[in-house]
Amino acid sequence: MDERLSDLTALARRISELYAERFDVERDATWYLGKMTEELGEVTSAYLKLSGQGRGTGSRRNLEDEVADLLGFVLLFADWQGIDPAEALQRKWGRYLEAQDA
Repeated sequence: MDERLSDLTALARRISELYAERFDVERDATWYLGKMTEELGEVTSAYLKLSGQGRGTGSRRNLEDEVADLLGFVLLFADWQGIDPAEALQRKWGRYLEAQDA
């Protein structure tokens, strides 16, 4: 795994462990998938508010924070499933560059 992603995954794992302990949460498939879905909804809401298409006003900082939450939960899910996200992205998306360069 890319060193930077590995560091971010370790940070997310640490915070997740603190959260689970503090709130007595069982981190199972429902939790991981539910949290990613929840955070994607919050990214969507923050973006719509920022672009003037949602209720209320938004800020760039709020959008950034929600993207951070979503990334954290994607990294946690990948870690839980034993997926190297850097390798998976390179394999899946990188093939398009390989096809273009061929």
